[in-house]
Amino acid sequence: MSQPPDPGYGGAEDAVGYRGVTACHAAGISYRQLDYWARTGLVVPSVRDASGSGTQRLYSFRDIVVLKVVKRLLDAGVSLQNIRKAIDTLRSRGVADLAGITLISDGTSVYECRSPEEIVDLLQGGQGVFGIAIAGAFNEIQGTLSHLPAEPAVQVDDEPVFDATGDELAARRARRRAG
Repeated sequence: MSQPPDPGYGGAEDAVGYRGVTACHAAGISYRQLDYWARTGLVVPSVRDASGSGTQRLYSFRDIVVLKVVKRLLDAGVSLQNIRKAIDTLRSRGVADLAGITLISDGTSVYECRSPEEIVDLLQGGQGVFGIAIAGAFNEIQGTLSHLPAEPAVQVDDEPVFDATGDELAARRARRRAG
Protein backbone atom coordinates (compact mmCIF):
# COMPACT_ATOMS: atom_id res chain seq x y z
CA MET A 1 0.00 0.00 0.00
CA SER A 2 1.46 3.36 -0.96
CA GLN A 3 1.82 6.27 1.46
CA PRO A 4 -0.32 9.35 0.88
CA PRO A 5 1.58 12.37 -0.37
CA ASP A 6 3.10 14.74 2.13
CA PRO A 7 0.66 17.65 2.54
CA GLY A 8 3.54 20.08 3.06
CA TYR A 9 4.59 22.78 0.63
CA GLY A 10 5.75 21.74 -2.82
CA GLY A 11 7.26 18.50 -3.93
CA ALA A 12 5.71 15.11 -3.25
CA GLU A 13 2.04 16.04 -3.48
CA ASP A 14 2.53 17.32 -7.02
CA ALA A 15 3.90 13.96 -8.16
CA VAL A 16 0.46 12.34 -8.06
CA GLY A 17 -3.04 13.33 -9.02
CA TYR A 18 -6.44 12.25 -7.83
CA ARG A 19 -9.37 11.64 -10.15
CA GLY A 20 -12.58 13.55 -9.70
CA VAL A 21 -14.41 10.76 -7.88
CA THR A 22 -11.60 10.46 -5.34
CA ALA A 23 -11.44 14.25 -4.90
CA CYS A 24 -15.22 14.36 -4.33
CA HIS A 25 -15.05 11.64 -1.72
CA ALA A 26 -12.14 13.28 0.12
CA ALA A 27 -13.72 16.75 0.06
CA GLY A 28 -17.25 15.59 0.81
CA ILE A 29 -18.82 17.12 -2.29
CA SER A 30 -20.85 15.81 -5.21
CA TYR A 31 -19.37 15.18 -8.63
CA ARG A 32 -21.80 17.76 -10.00
CA GLN A 33 -20.32 20.41 -7.65
CA LEU A 34 -16.77 19.42 -8.60
CA ASP A 35 -17.54 19.64 -12.30
CA TYR A 36 -19.31 23.01 -11.96
CA TRP A 37 -16.51 24.51 -9.86
CA ALA A 38 -13.90 23.33 -12.39
CA ARG A 39 -15.85 24.60 -15.42
CA THR A 40 -16.46 28.01 -13.80
CA GLY A 41 -12.86 28.38 -12.61
CA LEU A 42 -13.52 28.29 -8.85
CA VAL A 43 -11.26 25.29 -8.23
CA VAL A 44 -9.41 24.11 -11.32
CA PRO A 45 -7.36 20.91 -11.07
CA SER A 46 -3.68 21.79 -11.02
CA VAL A 47 -2.27 18.40 -12.05
CA ARG A 48 -4.34 17.98 -15.23
CA ASP A 49 -7.48 19.72 -16.43
CA ALA A 50 -9.96 18.02 -18.76
CA SER A 51 -8.95 18.63 -22.37
CA GLY A 52 -11.82 17.07 -24.22
CA SER A 53 -14.09 14.07 -24.18
CA GLY A 54 -12.76 11.12 -22.22
CA THR A 55 -9.91 12.89 -20.44
CA GLN A 56 -9.80 12.83 -16.65
CA ARG A 57 -9.17 15.81 -14.46
CA LEU A 58 -6.47 15.18 -11.88
CA TYR A 59 -6.50 17.12 -8.63
CA SER A 60 -3.50 17.65 -6.36
CA PHE A 61 -3.67 17.19 -2.61
CA ARG A 62 -3.73 20.99 -2.21
CA ASP A 63 -6.60 21.29 -4.74
CA ILE A 64 -8.60 18.88 -2.59
CA VAL A 65 -7.85 20.97 0.51
CA VAL A 66 -9.28 24.01 -1.31
CA LEU A 67 -12.35 21.97 -2.35
CA LYS A 68 -12.87 21.03 1.31
CA VAL A 69 -12.56 24.68 2.40
CA VAL A 70 -15.14 25.75 -0.19
CA LYS A 71 -17.44 22.98 1.07
CA ARG A 72 -17.00 24.10 4.69
CA LEU A 73 -17.75 27.72 3.78
CA LEU A 74 -20.92 26.57 1.99
CA ASP A 75 -21.88 24.51 5.05
CA ALA A 76 -21.35 27.62 7.21
CA GLY A 77 -23.94 29.46 5.11
CA VAL A 78 -21.65 31.55 2.90
CA SER A 79 -23.08 31.90 -0.61
CA LEU A 80 -21.14 30.45 -3.52
CA GLN A 81 -21.06 33.96 -5.00
CA ASN A 82 -19.30 35.30 -1.88
CA ILE A 83 -16.91 32.34 -1.79
CA ARG A 84 -16.03 32.96 -5.43
CA LYS A 85 -15.48 36.67 -4.73
CA ALA A 86 -13.23 35.88 -1.75
CA ILE A 87 -11.12 33.42 -3.74
CA ASP A 88 -10.91 35.82 -6.69
CA THR A 89 -9.72 38.57 -4.29
CA LEU A 90 -7.00 36.28 -2.97
CA ARG A 91 -5.89 35.32 -6.48
CA SER A 92 -5.85 38.96 -7.64
CA ARG A 93 -3.49 39.73 -4.75
CA GLY A 94 -1.16 37.00 -5.99
CA VAL A 95 -2.09 34.28 -3.50
CA ALA A 96 -1.44 31.21 -5.61
CA ASP A 97 -1.43 28.69 -2.76
CA LEU A 98 -4.97 28.94 -1.41
CA ALA A 99 -4.39 25.87 0.75
CA GLY A 100 -1.71 27.71 2.71
CA ILE A 101 -3.94 30.43 4.19
CA THR A 102 -6.47 30.57 7.00
CA LEU A 103 -10.02 31.66 6.23
CA ILE A 104 -12.68 32.44 8.82
CA SER A 105 -16.32 33.28 8.32
CA ASP A 106 -19.28 34.64 10.21
CA GLY A 107 -21.63 32.85 7.82
CA THR A 108 -21.92 35.83 5.50
CA SER A 109 -18.51 37.29 4.86
CA VAL A 110 -15.16 35.56 4.40
CA TYR A 111 -12.04 36.80 6.14
CA GLU A 112 -8.38 35.99 5.62
CA CYS A 113 -6.58 35.56 8.90
CA ARG A 114 -3.02 36.76 8.37
CA SER A 115 -1.98 36.66 12.02
CA PRO A 116 -3.68 36.51 15.43
CA GLU A 117 -4.15 40.29 15.19
CA GLU A 118 -4.79 40.89 11.48
CA ILE A 119 -7.88 39.79 9.60
CA VAL A 120 -8.87 41.01 6.14
CA ASP A 121 -12.45 41.09 4.88
CA LEU A 122 -12.13 39.60 1.41
CA LEU A 123 -15.61 40.73 0.31
CA GLN A 124 -15.11 44.41 1.13
CA GLY A 125 -12.24 45.00 -1.26
CA GLY A 126 -9.67 43.60 1.12
CA GLN A 127 -10.55 46.07 3.86
CA GLY A 128 -8.58 45.34 6.99
CA VAL A 129 -10.25 44.62 10.28
CA PHE A 130 -8.51 43.64 13.44
CA GLY A 131 -8.85 40.96 16.02
CA ILE A 132 -7.79 41.11 19.60
CA ALA A 133 -5.99 38.05 20.86
CA ILE A 134 -6.97 38.03 24.53
CA ALA A 135 -4.12 35.71 25.47
CA GLY A 136 -1.68 38.08 23.75
CA ALA A 137 -3.09 41.08 25.61
CA PHE A 138 -2.98 39.12 28.88
CA ASN A 139 0.68 38.21 28.38
CA GLU A 140 1.58 41.75 27.31
CA ILE A 141 -0.07 43.32 30.37
CA GLN A 142 1.45 40.71 32.66
CA GLY A 143 4.90 41.53 31.28
CA THR A 144 4.37 45.28 31.60
CA LEU A 145 3.02 45.06 35.16
CA SER A 146 5.95 42.92 36.26
CA HIS A 147 8.17 46.03 35.89
CA LEU A 148 5.81 48.46 37.63
CA PRO A 149 5.14 49.00 41.35
CA ALA A 150 2.07 47.40 42.92
CA GLU A 151 0.37 47.93 46.27
CA PRO A 152 -1.10 45.21 48.46
CA ALA A 153 -4.88 45.17 48.66
CA VAL A 154 -5.17 45.30 52.46
CA GLN A 155 -7.72 46.80 54.76
CA VAL A 156 -6.90 50.07 56.52
CA ASP A 157 -8.54 50.50 59.94
CA ASP A 158 -10.90 47.60 59.22
CA GLU A 159 -12.22 49.50 56.21
CA PRO A 160 -12.68 47.34 53.15
CA VAL A 161 -10.74 48.40 50.10
CA PHE A 162 -13.92 48.11 48.06
CA ASP A 163 -17.43 48.01 49.39
CA ALA A 164 -19.52 46.10 46.89
CA THR A 165 -22.76 46.78 48.77
CA GLY A 166 -22.90 50.49 48.04
CA ASP A 167 -20.92 53.59 47.34
CA GLU A 168 -18.32 55.27 49.55
CA LEU A 169 -20.82 57.74 51.05
CA ALA A 170 -23.13 54.91 52.12
CA ALA A 171 -20.16 53.11 53.73
CA ARG A 172 -19.25 56.25 55.76
CA ARG A 173 -22.85 56.65 56.98
CA ALA A 174 -22.93 53.02 58.06
CA ARG A 175 -19.65 53.44 60.00
CA ARG A 176 -21.00 56.59 61.77
CA ARG A 177 -24.17 54.77 62.83
CA ALA A 178 -22.18 51.79 64.10
CA GLY A 179 -19.60 53.92 65.93
